[in-house]
Amino acid sequence: MGEPLHKADVFQAIADPTRRELLQLLSGQEMPVGTISGHFPISRTAVSKHLRVLVSVGLVQDRKVGRETRYRLNAEPLTELKQWLSYFERFWENKLSVLKHYVESGDAAPGSDKPHAE
Repeated sequence: MGEPLHKADVFQAIADPTRRELLQLLSGQEMPVGTISGHFPISRTAVSKHLRVLVSVGLVQDRKVGRETRYRLNAEPLTELKQWLSYFERFWENKLSVLKHYVESGDAAPGSDKPHAE
């Protein structure tokens, strides 16, 4: 899995597809590592390593219940990600506005000299 994270970096933690899947799985309920491992084609040890990364950045919380550790999503650190992505929404909104204008204007379809169907 590579070097451990040197600081709490949510962006680096969610860069891994397995960790993103773990977050989605844990968004619905708290689970022990044995149950979580059953959802992935990797070893329980590998799942545990991914969970430790997510715990280290605060995206997952763990708690002991008897002899097992249960994990659950803590979405609060995703706020940083949301704030960063919100800057780029203006570009997406601009593209959607252009598409809306194009569709509503009745202009010809791109690469065609005929107007699009109504």
